[in-house]
Amino acid sequence: MDADIKKIVELVMKELQAAQSAPVSPGCPAATDDGEPLSDIGAVDLQRYLQVPEPKSLRLYEQMKLQTPARIGAWRTGTRPLTDTLIRFRADHAAAQDSVMSEIPQEFPDKFNMLCTRSRCIDKDQYLTRPDLGRLLDDQSLSLLRIEADKNAEVQIIVSDGLSARAVEANVPDVLPSIMQGLQVLGIKTARPIFVHSGRVAVMDVIGEELRPKVAVILIGERPGLATAESMSAYLGYNPRKGMLESERMVISNIHKGGTPAVEAGAHLATLIQKMLQKKASGVNLTQLS
Repeated sequence: MDADIKKIVELVMKELQAAQSAPVSPGCPAATDDGEPLSDIGAVDLQRYLQVPEPKSLRLYEQMKLQTPARIGAWRTGTRPLTDTLIRFRADHAAAQDSVMSEIPQEFPDKFNMLCTRSRCIDKDQYLTRPDLGRLLDDQSLSLLRIEADKNAEVQIIVSDGLSARAVEANVPDVLPSIMQGLQVLGIKTARPIFVHSGRVAVMDVIGEELRPKVAVILIGERPGLATAESMSAYLGYNPRKGMLESERMVISNIHKGGTPAVEAGAHLATLIQKMLQKKASGVNLTQLS
């Protein structure tokens, strides 16, 4: 059975590579018949892979595919999807699951001089089943904040793996420097960034209660989907504190290479933070003042 499945996958990969009307992303190697590992089907760029044979308007079809990561024009065989469509769906679903279950490397927070803390979740299973614990810091982390973290800063940046460690690893190296440089140019001082293992968005409230920054920003991995497992969001709040209303938060979502580019998102966040400091408000309150 395993040999049959391997032959099917090899055949699918050959068809993907050979189809003249189905350009694929560069760098996707061909499958081999000599026992070597198969190519990663997830490396095929679906937005440039045209499955409909002899489309009435090739140009329109190409434009439509490039406008969205959605699975449009997937074609079929009889009443069922093509085999490569089903395999790619399963591959993307597996990538999303891997992203949820993955962990941030130990050296990642140190690389960006972050103060490393963690929520009250003891493992990934508890993180997924007890969102309330992800909104709180454990006792050791609270003690660390009180001793080493900066108090009463203008801006406190927080980073958390959230539901996608891959998103944080992919975007924070560009977003964080962009925010810091943007705020420096604007004359706004920032505290030492804080990393929270297994954190939820509202952990910014607990940190805000302890450190009393004027503005808190949390960069956190979004729940991965079939289009990408590397999407990150940034939530912002003025006067972060326990009991903060959700309507007081602001969010910039879909930060990834296929959405809002990381550097662009960082620059936008810096100008948004400046506006929040000037108006002394965020969320709905800021909208009403604008």
